[in-house]
Amino acid sequence: MDITLDPLSTVPLYQQIRDRIVEAIARGELHRGDPLASVRQLAGAFAINPATVAKAYDQLRSEGLVATNAKSGSFVAADRDTAIAPPDYLAGFESRLYTLLAEGRARGLSEADLAEVCTRAVSSLNPREETP
Repeated sequence: MDITLDPLSTVPLYQQIRDRIVEAIARGELHRGDPLASVRQLAGAFAINPATVAKAYDQLRSEGLVATNAKSGSFVAADRDTAIAPPDYLAGFESRLYTLLAEGRARGLSEADLAEVCTRAVSSLNPREETP
């Protein structure tokens, strides 16, 4: 899995790391049990403070997507095919999505624009099957 970070972004680096890992899990590029780079390896690759990577991994652990043990390091704990969303997850997800869509609408995106962006985003999470 390749992670790309934008040091000029307003999004903090730990959040970018967290987001890229979540996206890779959602696209099916990372599966349950797959190892993640160590905190030191990832920090060294981007020449950033290890605490930044640790913060991203801590967030992923608290969300139940990543686990860590002393022998094998950090690994994917749940993937899109094995995770079971907690009963209250959908309400919080819908609330966050509503706010994001409202921001787009407030900035002038039309309903059609919002629907198109959502459709593209959902489609990008499903790997295309190769046709013979």
